[in-house]
Amino acid sequence: MREQLIRETPAKVYLVLFSLSFLLNIFFFYQHFFSRHLSLRIGSTVSDLSWTRHAAEEAEAVAAISCSSHGRAYVDGVLDNGQPTCQCNTCYTGTDCSVLLSNCSADVESGDPLFLEPYWMQHAAKGAVVLSGWHRMSYATTDGFKSLELEENIRRLHTAVGNAITHGKHLVFGTGSTQLLNALVYALSPENSSSPASVVATIPYYSMYKGQTELFNGRDYEWEGATAKWRNSNKTNFIEFVTSPNNPDCLLYDSVLGGSSVIYDHAYFWPHFTAIPEPADGDVMIFTVSKLSGHAGSRFGWAFIKDENVYNKVSNYLYYNSIGSSQDTQSRLLNYVKVILAEIDSNSDIFEFGFNKLRKRWQRLQALVNSSSRFSLQQLSPQYCIYFKKIRDPSPAYAWLKCENEEDADCAEVLMKGGIISRCGTKFGASTQYTRLSLLMTDDHFEMLLQKLKPLVACSDENSSEISSF
Repeated sequence: MREQLIRETPAKVYLVLFSLSFLLNIFFFYQHFFSRHLSLRIGSTVSDLSWTRHAAEEAEAVAAISCSSHGRAYVDGVLDNGQPTCQCNTCYTGTDCSVLLSNCSADVESGDPLFLEPYWMQHAAKGAVVLSGWHRMSYATTDGFKSLELEENIRRLHTAVGNAITHGKHLVFGTGSTQLLNALVYALSPENSSSPASVVATIPYYSMYKGQTELFNGRDYEWEGATAKWRNSNKTNFIEFVTSPNNPDCLLYDSVLGGSSVIYDHAYFWPHFTAIPEPADGDVMIFTVSKLSGHAGSRFGWAFIKDENVYNKVSNYLYYNSIGSSQDTQSRLLNYVKVILAEIDSNSDIFEFGFNKLRKRWQRLQALVNSSSRFSLQQLSPQYCIYFKKIRDPSPAYAWLKCENEEDADCAEVLMKGGIISRCGTKFGASTQYTRLSLLMTDDHFEMLLQKLKPLVACSDENSSEISSF
Protein backbone atom coordinates (compact mmCIF):
# COMPACT_ATOMS: atom_id res chain seq x y z
CA MET A 1 0.00 0.00 0.00
CA ARG A 2 2.75 2.40 0.96
CA GLU A 3 4.74 1.56 -2.18
CA GLN A 4 1.66 2.22 -4.33
CA LEU A 5 1.18 5.63 -2.64
CA ILE A 6 4.83 6.54 -3.30
CA ARG A 7 4.46 5.60 -6.97
CA GLU A 8 1.25 7.67 -7.39
CA THR A 9 2.48 10.87 -5.63
CA PRO A 10 4.87 12.10 -8.39
CA ALA A 11 2.14 11.57 -10.99
CA LYS A 12 -0.30 13.73 -9.00
CA VAL A 13 2.32 16.43 -8.51
CA TYR A 14 3.09 16.49 -12.23
CA LEU A 15 -0.63 16.70 -13.00
CA VAL A 16 -1.10 19.63 -10.62
CA LEU A 17 1.95 21.44 -12.00
CA PHE A 18 0.78 20.89 -15.56
CA SER A 19 -2.67 22.24 -14.71
CA LEU A 20 -1.18 25.34 -13.05
CA SER A 21 1.10 25.90 -16.04
CA PHE A 22 -1.83 25.61 -18.42
CA LEU A 23 -3.93 28.10 -16.43
CA LEU A 24 -1.04 30.57 -16.20
CA ASN A 25 -0.53 30.43 -19.95
CA ILE A 26 -4.20 31.14 -20.52
CA PHE A 27 -3.98 34.08 -18.10
CA PHE A 28 -0.92 35.61 -19.83
CA PHE A 29 -2.46 35.01 -23.27
CA TYR A 30 -5.58 36.89 -22.19
CA GLN A 31 -3.55 39.73 -20.71
CA HIS A 32 -1.50 40.11 -23.87
CA PHE A 33 -4.22 39.94 -26.46
CA PHE A 34 -7.43 41.08 -24.76
CA SER A 35 -6.80 43.12 -21.63
CA ARG A 36 -4.74 45.83 -23.36
CA HIS A 37 -7.25 46.06 -26.19
CA LEU A 38 -10.08 46.43 -23.65
CA SER A 39 -8.26 49.15 -21.73
CA LEU A 40 -7.82 51.15 -24.92
CA ARG A 41 -11.53 50.88 -25.60
CA ILE A 42 -12.98 51.77 -22.19
CA GLY A 43 -10.67 54.39 -20.75
CA SER A 44 -6.97 53.89 -21.04
CA THR A 45 -4.33 55.93 -19.25
CA VAL A 46 -1.97 58.23 -21.12
CA SER A 47 0.76 55.60 -20.96
CA ASP A 48 -1.44 53.26 -23.03
CA LEU A 49 -2.00 55.83 -25.81
CA SER A 50 -0.18 55.75 -29.13
CA TRP A 51 -1.03 58.30 -31.83
CA THR A 52 -3.43 60.29 -29.61
CA ARG A 53 -0.84 60.91 -26.88
CA HIS A 54 0.57 64.15 -28.29
CA ALA A 55 -2.88 65.67 -28.83
CA ALA A 56 -3.98 64.69 -25.33
CA GLU A 57 -0.85 66.06 -23.70
CA GLU A 58 -1.11 69.33 -25.64
CA ALA A 59 -4.77 69.80 -24.77
CA GLU A 60 -4.16 69.06 -21.07
CA ALA A 61 -1.17 71.41 -20.92
CA VAL A 62 -3.05 74.33 -22.47
CA ALA A 63 -6.17 73.73 -20.34
CA ALA A 64 -3.99 73.80 -17.21
CA ILE A 65 -2.95 77.43 -17.84
CA SER A 66 -5.02 79.31 -15.27
CA CYS A 67 -4.91 82.88 -16.67
CA SER A 68 -5.81 83.98 -13.12
CA SER A 69 -9.38 82.73 -13.77
CA HIS A 70 -10.00 85.86 -15.86
CA GLY A 71 -9.26 84.35 -19.26
CA ARG A 72 -8.44 81.17 -21.15
CA ALA A 73 -5.57 79.77 -23.17
CA TYR A 74 -6.39 77.86 -26.35
CA VAL A 75 -4.60 75.25 -28.44
CA ASP A 76 -5.17 77.43 -31.52
CA GLY A 77 -4.44 80.70 -29.72
CA VAL A 78 -1.67 83.23 -30.30
CA LEU A 79 1.78 81.91 -29.40
CA ASP A 80 4.58 83.78 -27.64
CA ASN A 81 7.97 82.13 -28.13
CA GLY A 82 6.13 78.98 -29.11
CA GLN A 83 4.01 78.94 -25.95
CA PRO A 84 0.20 79.49 -25.76
CA THR A 85 -0.85 82.85 -24.35
CA CYS A 86 -3.89 83.88 -22.35
CA GLN A 87 -6.92 85.43 -24.02
CA CYS A 88 -8.31 87.71 -21.30
CA ASN A 89 -11.91 88.51 -20.42
CA THR A 90 -13.16 92.04 -20.91
CA CYS A 91 -11.47 94.55 -18.55
CA TYR A 92 -8.53 92.25 -17.75
CA THR A 93 -5.05 92.27 -19.23
CA GLY A 94 -1.50 91.09 -18.56
CA THR A 95 0.28 87.89 -19.52
CA ASP A 96 -1.83 85.99 -16.99
CA CYS A 97 -4.95 88.25 -17.12
CA SER A 98 -4.37 89.38 -13.54
CA VAL A 99 -4.48 93.14 -14.21
CA LEU A 100 -7.89 94.84 -13.97
CA LEU A 101 -8.11 97.78 -16.34
CA SER A 102 -9.28 101.09 -14.94
CA ASN A 103 -12.14 102.98 -16.67
CA CYS A 104 -13.13 99.84 -18.56
CA SER A 105 -16.67 99.41 -19.88
CA ALA A 106 -18.80 96.40 -19.01
CA ASP A 107 -19.52 94.77 -22.36
CA VAL A 108 -22.87 92.93 -22.15
CA GLU A 109 -23.94 93.46 -25.75
CA SER A 110 -23.26 89.96 -27.07
CA GLY A 111 -25.29 86.79 -26.58
CA ASP A 112 -22.12 84.70 -26.20
CA PRO A 113 -23.22 81.83 -23.87
CA LEU A 114 -20.03 81.63 -21.81
CA PHE A 115 -22.00 81.15 -18.58
CA LEU A 116 -21.88 77.41 -19.36
CA GLU A 117 -18.09 77.30 -19.63
CA PRO A 118 -17.65 76.25 -15.96
CA TYR A 119 -20.00 73.32 -16.53
CA TRP A 120 -17.76 71.85 -19.21
CA MET A 121 -14.66 72.52 -17.13
CA GLN A 122 -16.26 70.39 -14.40
CA HIS A 123 -16.84 67.68 -17.02
CA ALA A 124 -13.48 67.88 -18.72
CA ALA A 125 -13.07 64.15 -19.29
CA LYS A 126 -16.60 63.52 -20.56
CA GLY A 127 -16.60 66.58 -22.79
CA ALA A 128 -13.22 65.95 -24.42
CA VAL A 129 -13.23 64.84 -28.07
CA VAL A 130 -10.20 63.49 -29.96
CA LEU A 131 -10.47 62.94 -33.72
CA SER A 132 -7.98 61.27 -36.02
CA GLY A 133 -6.39 63.21 -38.87
CA TRP A 134 -8.36 61.10 -41.34
CA HIS A 135 -11.69 61.41 -39.55
CA ARG A 136 -14.61 61.93 -41.96
CA MET A 137 -12.57 63.31 -44.84
CA SER A 138 -15.44 62.71 -47.26
CA TYR A 139 -18.18 65.28 -47.92
CA ALA A 140 -20.70 62.61 -46.97
CA THR A 141 -21.43 60.74 -43.77
CA THR A 142 -23.96 58.08 -42.74
CA ASP A 143 -26.97 59.81 -44.34
CA GLY A 144 -25.72 62.07 -47.07
CA PHE A 145 -24.37 65.03 -45.12
CA LYS A 146 -26.10 64.20 -41.85
CA SER A 147 -24.97 61.90 -39.04
CA LEU A 148 -27.77 59.45 -38.29
CA GLU A 149 -26.38 58.85 -34.81
CA LEU A 150 -26.50 62.58 -34.05
CA GLU A 151 -30.04 62.82 -35.41
CA GLU A 152 -31.16 59.93 -33.21
CA ASN A 153 -29.63 61.48 -30.10
CA ILE A 154 -31.08 64.94 -30.83
CA ARG A 155 -34.54 63.40 -31.08
CA ARG A 156 -33.91 61.48 -27.84
CA LEU A 157 -32.87 64.72 -26.12
CA HIS A 158 -36.06 66.56 -27.10
CA THR A 159 -38.12 63.63 -25.84
CA ALA A 160 -36.21 63.53 -22.54
CA VAL A 161 -36.52 67.29 -22.01
CA GLY A 162 -40.11 67.46 -23.26
CA ASN A 163 -39.64 70.71 -25.19
CA ALA A 164 -40.60 69.52 -28.69
CA ILE A 165 -42.63 66.88 -30.48
CA THR A 166 -40.39 65.52 -33.22
CA HIS A 167 -42.34 62.47 -34.41
CA GLY A 168 -43.44 62.75 -38.03
CA LYS A 169 -41.07 65.64 -38.76
CA HIS A 170 -37.98 65.77 -40.96
CA LEU A 171 -34.71 67.04 -39.49
CA VAL A 172 -32.11 69.24 -41.20
CA PHE A 173 -28.74 70.45 -39.93
CA GLY A 174 -27.37 73.94 -40.51
CA THR A 175 -24.26 75.99 -39.84
CA GLY A 176 -25.78 77.49 -36.74
CA SER A 177 -29.46 78.34 -36.65
CA THR A 178 -28.51 81.50 -38.54
CA GLN A 179 -28.05 79.62 -41.83
CA LEU A 180 -31.45 77.99 -41.41
CA LEU A 181 -33.33 81.30 -41.08
CA ASN A 182 -33.01 82.32 -44.71
CA ALA A 183 -33.13 78.71 -45.91
CA LEU A 184 -36.62 78.45 -44.42
CA VAL A 185 -37.74 81.84 -45.75
CA TYR A 186 -36.64 80.69 -49.20
CA ALA A 187 -38.39 77.32 -48.83
CA LEU A 188 -41.68 78.81 -47.59
CA SER A 189 -41.85 81.50 -50.29
CA PRO A 190 -44.08 80.96 -53.33
CA GLU A 191 -42.29 80.24 -56.60
CA ASN A 192 -42.78 82.56 -59.59
CA SER A 193 -45.45 84.54 -57.77
CA SER A 194 -46.42 88.08 -58.77
CA SER A 195 -46.83 88.81 -55.06
CA PRO A 196 -43.76 88.01 -52.94
CA ALA A 197 -44.19 86.67 -49.43
CA SER A 198 -44.10 89.24 -46.63
CA VAL A 199 -41.60 88.36 -43.91
CA VAL A 200 -42.71 89.75 -40.53
CA ALA A 201 -42.09 89.46 -36.79
CA THR A 202 -43.52 90.92 -33.58
CA ILE A 203 -41.64 93.80 -31.95
CA PRO A 204 -39.23 93.44 -30.23
CA TYR A 205 -37.79 90.93 -32.70
CA TYR A 206 -34.37 89.38 -33.26
CA SER A 207 -32.57 91.71 -35.66
CA MET A 208 -31.19 88.88 -37.83
CA TYR A 209 -34.64 88.28 -39.34
CA LYS A 210 -34.72 91.72 -40.93
CA GLY A 211 -30.98 91.83 -41.69
CA GLN A 212 -30.87 88.51 -43.55
CA THR A 213 -34.09 89.05 -45.48
CA GLU A 214 -32.89 92.42 -46.74
CA LEU A 215 -29.35 91.21 -47.43
CA PHE A 216 -30.34 88.23 -49.60
CA ASN A 217 -32.99 90.34 -51.36
CA GLY A 218 -34.95 87.40 -52.77
CA ARG A 219 -37.45 87.93 -55.59
CA ASP A 220 -40.03 85.73 -53.86
CA TYR A 221 -39.98 87.41 -50.43
CA GLU A 222 -39.42 90.81 -48.81
CA TRP A 223 -39.16 92.23 -45.31
CA GLU A 224 -42.42 93.92 -44.26
CA GLY A 225 -41.63 94.70 -40.62
CA ALA A 226 -43.85 94.29 -37.58
CA THR A 227 -46.87 91.99 -37.41
CA ALA A 228 -48.88 94.76 -35.70
CA LYS A 229 -49.46 96.71 -38.92
CA TRP A 230 -50.80 93.62 -40.70
CA ARG A 231 -53.32 92.39 -38.09
CA ASN A 232 -56.35 93.70 -40.02
CA SER A 233 -54.97 93.10 -43.49
CA ASN A 234 -56.69 90.90 -46.06
CA LYS A 235 -53.32 89.68 -47.20
CA THR A 236 -52.50 86.08 -46.31
CA ASN A 237 -49.11 85.48 -47.92
CA PHE A 238 -46.96 85.96 -44.81
CA ILE A 239 -43.90 84.25 -43.38
CA GLU A 240 -44.00 85.02 -39.67
CA PHE A 241 -41.02 84.60 -37.36
CA VAL A 242 -42.08 83.69 -33.83
CA THR A 243 -39.26 83.64 -31.29
CA SER A 244 -40.26 81.81 -28.13
CA PRO A 245 -38.81 82.57 -25.64
CA ASN A 246 -38.31 85.88 -27.36
CA ASN A 247 -35.00 87.62 -27.90
CA PRO A 248 -34.72 90.19 -26.26
CA ASP A 249 -37.55 90.17 -23.67
CA CYS A 250 -37.57 86.37 -23.03
CA LEU A 251 -41.38 86.06 -23.07
CA LEU A 252 -43.15 83.05 -24.59
CA TYR A 253 -44.76 84.15 -27.88
CA ASP A 254 -47.12 82.59 -30.41
CA SER A 255 -48.22 83.46 -33.94
CA VAL A 256 -50.50 86.50 -34.30
CA LEU A 257 -51.35 86.40 -38.03
CA GLY A 258 -53.81 83.93 -39.45
CA GLY A 259 -53.10 82.19 -42.74
CA SER A 260 -49.36 82.64 -42.49
CA SER A 261 -46.41 80.29 -42.68
CA VAL A 262 -44.74 80.31 -39.26
CA ILE A 263 -41.09 79.74 -38.41
CA TYR A 264 -40.82 79.04 -34.69
CA ASP A 265 -37.37 80.01 -33.44
CA HIS A 266 -36.94 78.01 -30.23
CA ALA A 267 -33.25 78.75 -29.64
CA TYR A 268 -33.96 79.51 -25.96
CA PHE A 269 -36.71 76.93 -25.38
CA TRP A 270 -34.61 74.90 -22.93
CA PRO A 271 -35.11 74.49 -19.15
CA HIS A 272 -32.13 76.64 -18.15
CA PHE A 273 -33.73 79.71 -19.83
CA THR A 274 -37.45 79.22 -19.37
CA ALA A 275 -40.15 77.03 -17.93
CA ILE A 276 -41.30 74.41 -20.44
CA PRO A 277 -45.13 74.50 -20.09
CA GLU A 278 -45.69 71.91 -22.83
CA PRO A 279 -43.83 70.48 -25.83
CA ALA A 280 -43.64 72.73 -28.90
CA ASP A 281 -45.35 71.24 -31.96
CA GLY A 282 -44.91 73.73 -34.78
CA ASP A 283 -44.67 72.72 -38.42
CA VAL A 284 -41.27 74.44 -38.58
CA MET A 285 -39.08 74.69 -35.46
CA ILE A 286 -35.47 75.87 -35.18
CA PHE A 287 -33.00 75.02 -32.39
CA THR A 288 -29.30 75.72 -31.90
CA VAL A 289 -26.49 74.12 -29.92
CA SER A 290 -25.12 77.53 -28.91
CA LYS A 291 -27.95 77.98 -26.43
CA LEU A 292 -28.30 74.29 -25.57
CA SER A 293 -24.72 73.53 -24.51
CA GLY A 294 -23.01 76.91 -24.93
CA HIS A 295 -20.85 75.86 -27.91
CA ALA A 296 -21.64 78.88 -30.08
CA GLY A 297 -18.29 78.63 -31.86
CA SER A 298 -19.18 75.19 -33.23
CA ARG A 299 -21.83 76.84 -35.44
CA PHE A 300 -24.48 74.14 -35.44
CA GLY A 301 -28.26 74.34 -35.56
CA TRP A 302 -31.15 72.14 -36.61
CA ALA A 303 -34.75 72.46 -37.73
CA PHE A 304 -37.74 70.12 -37.61
CA ILE A 305 -39.95 70.43 -40.69
CA LYS A 306 -43.32 68.71 -41.08
CA ASP A 307 -43.97 69.29 -44.79
CA GLU A 308 -41.82 67.14 -47.08
CA ASN A 309 -41.80 69.68 -49.91
CA VAL A 310 -40.50 72.39 -47.58
CA TYR A 311 -37.93 69.94 -46.23
CA ASN A 312 -36.71 69.15 -49.76
CA LYS A 313 -36.39 72.84 -50.64
CA VAL A 314 -34.42 73.54 -47.44
CA SER A 315 -32.14 70.56 -48.14
CA ASN A 316 -31.57 71.84 -51.68
CA TYR A 317 -30.74 75.32 -50.34
CA LEU A 318 -28.24 73.91 -47.83
CA TYR A 319 -26.59 71.76 -50.50
CA TYR A 320 -25.90 74.69 -52.81
CA ASN A 321 -25.07 77.01 -49.92
CA SER A 322 -22.55 74.88 -48.03
CA ILE A 323 -22.72 71.19 -49.10
CA GLY A 324 -23.82 70.20 -45.63
CA SER A 325 -22.65 70.87 -42.09
CA SER A 326 -19.11 70.20 -40.87
CA GLN A 327 -18.54 66.52 -40.10
CA ASP A 328 -16.05 67.45 -37.37
CA THR A 329 -18.69 69.63 -35.72
CA GLN A 330 -21.26 66.85 -35.92
CA SER A 331 -18.85 64.42 -34.22
CA ARG A 332 -18.12 66.92 -31.46
CA LEU A 333 -21.78 67.71 -30.95
CA LEU A 334 -22.71 64.04 -30.79
CA ASN A 335 -20.48 63.71 -27.74
CA TYR A 336 -21.99 66.77 -26.02
CA VAL A 337 -25.54 65.61 -26.59
CA LYS A 338 -24.69 62.17 -25.18
CA VAL A 339 -23.15 63.79 -22.09
CA ILE A 340 -26.24 65.96 -21.57
CA LEU A 341 -28.53 62.96 -21.95
CA ALA A 342 -26.50 60.85 -19.53
CA GLU A 343 -26.58 63.56 -16.83
CA ILE A 344 -30.31 64.40 -16.96
CA ASP A 345 -31.92 64.17 -13.49
CA SER A 346 -28.50 63.82 -11.84
CA ASN A 347 -26.44 66.25 -9.78
CA SER A 348 -24.58 67.10 -13.00
CA ASP A 349 -27.63 68.11 -15.06
CA ILE A 350 -26.63 70.97 -17.39
CA PHE A 351 -30.15 72.41 -17.24
CA GLU A 352 -30.10 72.55 -13.43
CA PHE A 353 -26.64 74.13 -13.55
CA GLY A 354 -27.61 76.76 -16.12
CA PHE A 355 -30.93 77.52 -14.46
CA ASN A 356 -29.36 78.15 -11.04
CA LYS A 357 -26.69 80.45 -12.47
CA LEU A 358 -29.10 82.55 -14.54
CA ARG A 359 -31.74 82.66 -11.79
CA LYS A 360 -29.23 84.09 -9.32
CA ARG A 361 -28.01 86.64 -11.86
CA TRP A 362 -31.57 87.73 -12.64
CA GLN A 363 -32.46 88.07 -8.96
CA ARG A 364 -29.39 90.21 -8.22
CA LEU A 365 -29.96 92.46 -11.24
CA GLN A 366 -33.68 92.74 -10.52
CA ALA A 367 -33.03 93.76 -6.90
CA LEU A 368 -30.63 96.48 -8.03
CA VAL A 369 -32.90 97.88 -10.75
CA ASN A 370 -35.98 97.79 -8.51
CA SER A 371 -34.20 99.90 -5.88
CA SER A 372 -34.72 102.94 -8.11
CA SER A 373 -37.43 104.33 -10.39
CA ARG A 374 -34.96 105.31 -13.11
CA PHE A 375 -35.01 101.90 -14.83
CA SER A 376 -37.38 98.97 -15.18
CA LEU A 377 -37.17 95.39 -16.45
CA GLN A 378 -39.56 93.10 -18.30
CA GLN A 379 -42.09 91.39 -16.07
CA LEU A 380 -41.43 87.65 -15.71
CA SER A 381 -43.36 85.39 -13.35
CA PRO A 382 -42.71 81.95 -11.85
CA GLN A 383 -44.24 79.21 -13.99
CA TYR A 384 -44.75 75.47 -13.88
CA CYS A 385 -42.11 73.53 -15.84
CA ILE A 386 -42.77 69.98 -17.02
CA TYR A 387 -39.02 69.28 -17.05
CA PHE A 388 -38.35 70.23 -13.42
CA LYS A 389 -41.87 69.10 -12.43
CA LYS A 390 -42.42 72.18 -10.30
CA ILE A 391 -43.05 75.92 -10.41
CA ARG A 392 -39.71 77.57 -11.17
CA ASP A 393 -38.46 81.14 -10.93
CA PRO A 394 -37.49 83.16 -14.02
CA SER A 395 -33.96 82.67 -15.39
CA PRO A 396 -33.90 84.77 -18.58
CA ALA A 397 -31.02 85.00 -21.02
CA TYR A 398 -31.43 88.78 -21.32
CA ALA A 399 -32.58 91.81 -19.38
CA TRP A 400 -34.83 94.07 -21.47
CA LEU A 401 -34.09 97.35 -19.71
CA LYS A 402 -36.23 100.46 -20.06
CA CYS A 403 -35.17 104.00 -19.12
CA GLU A 404 -38.19 105.56 -17.41
CA ASN A 405 -37.09 109.24 -17.27
CA GLU A 406 -37.80 111.60 -20.17
CA GLU A 407 -34.25 112.93 -20.13
CA ASP A 408 -32.96 109.37 -20.67
CA ALA A 409 -34.52 109.07 -24.12
CA ASP A 410 -31.66 106.98 -25.51
CA CYS A 411 -31.21 104.23 -22.94
CA ALA A 412 -28.23 102.58 -24.65
CA GLU A 413 -26.46 105.95 -24.72
CA VAL A 414 -27.23 106.53 -21.02
CA LEU A 415 -25.62 103.20 -20.18
CA MET A 416 -22.69 103.84 -22.52
CA LYS A 417 -21.87 107.04 -20.65
CA GLY A 418 -21.96 105.02 -17.45
CA GLY A 419 -19.54 102.44 -18.84
CA ILE A 420 -21.98 99.75 -20.02
CA ILE A 421 -22.10 98.51 -23.61
CA SER A 422 -25.58 97.18 -24.45
CA ARG A 423 -27.66 96.56 -27.57
CA CYS A 424 -30.04 99.41 -28.38
CA GLY A 425 -33.78 98.76 -28.67
CA THR A 426 -33.85 100.03 -32.26
CA LYS A 427 -31.92 96.88 -33.28
CA PHE A 428 -35.07 94.96 -32.29
CA GLY A 429 -37.56 97.31 -33.93
CA ALA A 430 -38.34 98.96 -30.58
CA SER A 431 -37.77 102.52 -29.35
CA THR A 432 -34.55 103.96 -27.95
CA GLN A 433 -36.12 103.83 -24.48
CA TYR A 434 -35.14 100.15 -24.41
CA THR A 435 -31.84 98.34 -24.49
CA ARG A 436 -30.77 94.72 -24.05
CA LEU A 437 -28.32 93.46 -21.43
CA SER A 438 -26.89 89.96 -21.85
CA LEU A 439 -26.83 87.71 -18.80
CA LEU A 440 -25.12 84.90 -20.71
CA MET A 441 -21.47 85.87 -20.52
CA THR A 442 -18.76 85.17 -17.94
CA ASP A 443 -18.96 85.97 -14.23
CA ASP A 444 -16.46 88.77 -14.88
CA HIS A 445 -18.83 90.40 -17.37
CA PHE A 446 -21.80 90.13 -15.04
CA GLU A 447 -19.99 91.46 -11.97
CA MET A 448 -18.68 94.38 -14.01
CA LEU A 449 -22.24 95.11 -15.19
CA LEU A 450 -23.51 95.37 -11.60
CA GLN A 451 -20.54 97.50 -10.62
CA LYS A 452 -21.19 99.99 -13.44
CA LEU A 453 -24.98 99.97 -13.00
CA LYS A 454 -24.97 100.84 -9.28
CA PRO A 455 -24.02 104.52 -9.67
CA LEU A 456 -26.49 104.94 -12.57
CA VAL A 457 -29.27 103.64 -10.34
CA ALA A 458 -28.12 105.66 -7.35
CA CYS A 459 -27.64 109.03 -9.06
CA SER A 460 -31.38 109.69 -9.31
CA ASP A 461 -32.47 107.79 -6.24
CA GLU A 462 -33.08 109.67 -3.03
CA ASN A 463 -32.62 106.45 -1.09
CA SER A 464 -29.32 105.46 -2.67
CA SER A 465 -27.95 104.66 0.76
CA GLU A 466 -30.27 101.64 0.81
CA ILE A 467 -28.49 100.09 -2.18
CA SER A 468 -26.38 97.33 -0.74
CA SER A 469 -23.84 95.00 -2.29
CA PHE A 470 -25.60 93.11 -5.06
